[in-house]
Formats: sequence, structure tokens, C-alpha cells
Amino acid sequence: MEQVRIGVIGIGVMGSRHAEYLFGGEVANAVLTAVCDIRQSRLDWAKEKFGDRVARFEKAEELMDSGLVDAVLVAVPHYLHPDYAIYAFARGLHVLCEKPAGVYAKQVQEMNDAAKRSGKVFALMYNQRTNPYFRRLRELVQSGELGELRRMTWVVTNWYRSQSYYDSSDWRATWNGEGGGIMINQCPHNLDMWQWVCGVPSRIRAFCQTGRYHTIEVEDSVTVYAEYENGMTAQFISTTGEPHGTNRLEVTADKGKVVIEEVADNEFKFTHWKFEQSEREFNATYTAGFGEPKAAATEFIPEETFPYFEGHRKITRNFVNAILNGEALIAPGEEGIHAVRMINAIYWSGWTEDWARLPVDEDRYLAKLEEKKRSSTVKKVARVIDMDVTTSK
Repeated sequence: MEQVRIGVIGIGVMGSRHAEYLFGGEVANAVLTAVCDIRQSRLDWAKEKFGDRVARFEKAEELMDSGLVDAVLVAVPHYLHPDYAIYAFARGLHVLCEKPAGVYAKQVQEMNDAAKRSGKVFALMYNQRTNPYFRRLRELVQSGELGELRRMTWVVTNWYRSQSYYDSSDWRATWNGEGGGIMINQCPHNLDMWQWVCGVPSRIRAFCQTGRYHTIEVEDSVTVYAEYENGMTAQFISTTGEPHGTNRLEVTADKGKVVIEEVADNEFKFTHWKFEQSEREFNATYTAGFGEPKAAATEFIPEETFPYFEGHRKITRNFVNAILNGEALIAPGEEGIHAVRMINAIYWSGWTEDWARLPVDEDRYLAKLEEKKRSSTVKKVARVIDMDVTTSK
């Protein structure tokens, strides 16, 4: 195979962006050959945009059975991610899936098992793994330069959404449509970065406020406290209800500290304080009372800029290169279950008002989720709004 034929399943806000850059030849050795959407308006858009060079399908199964694709990029509502991925693997297709991997861990595990059986390439659209700032932080942790991690605090409140955003589709912000709110929609990238850098915590205590800022049935404000087996702690705060919010990640460790803060849209400041002496050693040997380890502060400035949507292209290029050349995946699909398990634990803790140990019992979680879905209210009328895909996060 010299070229990968890709079909995009779901051409909404994100799927249309993927289709456009694939059609525009921005991913070497890849070609957009088909798209699919249940909405005629989106298929009409595809005809106008791509003409007859790209086949159009109303049903995903027809696209995958067409013989026109070697791989699919799945960009549909969350519950359907595993279903379509499993179907694709059974047809011998490679899969690149939008985040999150799924809504609950049991279905994600089934998807992972199907991927393993198929032997096909499976990747997730975790584009933040290409962000040079987070990659640098992970390098400092993985190399041991920071020493043992002590605490992570992440305040990410720059996910502001208006009521019209939630009213734009009948599946948004419902248990039956999305399977949750800000944690399952906006925060999977953050949770993936959390576990990618610091690992998965052992237990979580979460406080989820339902419809605090919006008329929705799921959470739009969350505060999480987490603990690790080695004593490390983590705090995570997020909401879609605070205009001009903050995105600030702080990681403290035995040998240093790192702060990454978004100072403008997708522009970050990365500061690394490197201790001259580890805190443990200083604490055991210092005798003068007041004092702290001396530290040298340096700012990390990447060699290249990081436009928001460039990360998506990088993940897609990596996916194609993995198919053609065996390149190691930046975001292996099987790793998507980690963030989903964290989301499930956060919801379980919020529902039970108690600690949740990871992983949460999958059958009990699914039973509770099904109960939530049965009482879910799907909006009957969705207002049509102009979603600005150039700034969508």
C-alpha cells in the first residue's frame, strides 16, 4: 500500500475539519475517499465542498462496506465511538477515533479487544500529545529530572460555553446523548494529559455540580481531589460557566516544579524551577530553621509554534505513517481507556458522594449510567447556530 484511503464518519464540527485537511492534501500519502453523516444538510455540504471526488454515505456501515476505504476517522457522538470502531476492525479497517474513546470503560475495553484481534492500527485523536509544552513536561517526569512527584494542580476553566451551544444539538449535555457533561465532552484531553504525565490515581473524590450555569441535566462545574499510592495528590477544577477562564497546570516534585499557563489563546508560558538540592535531602540536613532549597528558574520555549488544529493533523499523519511504515503511535487507541476510567470514577464519586477507587466496577457503573439515561431528557428542538470551527476546543 502506497496511499491510505480514509473515510470520515460524522462531518459535524470536528469531522468536517478532518475531512477538509485530508481533501486538501495536508496529510502525505493519505486521500479522503468517502464521508458519512445521517444529516442530509451535511452531505449537501460535502457535495459542494468535495464534489463527486469523495463518495457520500448516509450510513456508516455502508461506507465501511464500500471497499472505498482502508481506514476510517470516527467523529460521531461519544456512545457510537466503540460501535463503529468495532465494526471497522471486523471489516479489516484501520481506525482513528475522536476523543473520548467511549462513555464507559466496559464498551471501551470491548473496542480495545476488537482492535487487538484485528491487528489493525488503532489511534485516538489526542492532539494535545503533540503539544510541545506537555511533551517537555512528560520528558522531565519520565527522565527522573523532577524526582518523585508530590502534587498536581490543574485549573482549566477556559471552556466557557453559552446556552446556545448546548441548545445547538439534541444530544448535547444529556446522559442519553453524551453520557455526561464537561468531563466527557471538553476535558478528555486534559484527563489524558493528567494520566500521561502523572499516571492514573488510585482513588478520587469528586464534586460535580449539575446545571450550575446552564439549563442542562449534566455537570458544568467539577472539582476533583485525587490520591496516589505513593502519597502524591492531585486537584482538578473545570467549568464551562466562567468567561475568560484560566488554564494553569502546576506540578511539584522532590527535585523541582513546573508551571504551564495559557497566557493567550493556545499560547503558553512554561517555567521550570530546578532545585539545587532535593527537598528531601534539604529537609533532612538543613539546620538554620527558615529556608528552602535554592532553585534556578528557566523558561522552556519550543522551536516551533503550535497552531491549535496542527495537532490534529500531526496525529493523522502519525496514524497514516503507522499504517504505511510501522511508525510508533503518539496516541495508541488502547490508552484511551485510562481517561474514560478516570471520568467514570469522577461521576461515580459525584453520584455516591464518596470516594471512588480506580477502576470503578464496570457493571455497577453501567447500571447506574443506564438509570441516568432512562431519566434523560433529550431536547426536542435544537437551535441552529454558526459553530466557529476555527476556534473550537
